[in-house]
Amino acid sequence: MPKFEVSIYNEEVRQLLKQGDKHEFLDDDWANINYLEFMAKGEREARVKAHSKYPPEHGYVIENISPVVKS
Repeated sequence: MPKFEVSIYNEEVRQLLKQGDKHEFLDDDWANINYLEFMAKGEREARVKAHSKYPPEHGYVIENISPVVKS
């Protein structure tokens, strides 16, 4: 099964940091893009898996999904 890299950040954390506050549960690192890998049949399945683990209703935003190319 192919591997996909998902670029994701948390908008709630970004907004709180801009205001000088901290998120109640998440590290400040979530204001930046985090690169996570998911095994999936395709980009759509990778998105579904990412949304399942990092739901948009909790402020997570997927910026990009790309296949991991073997070198």
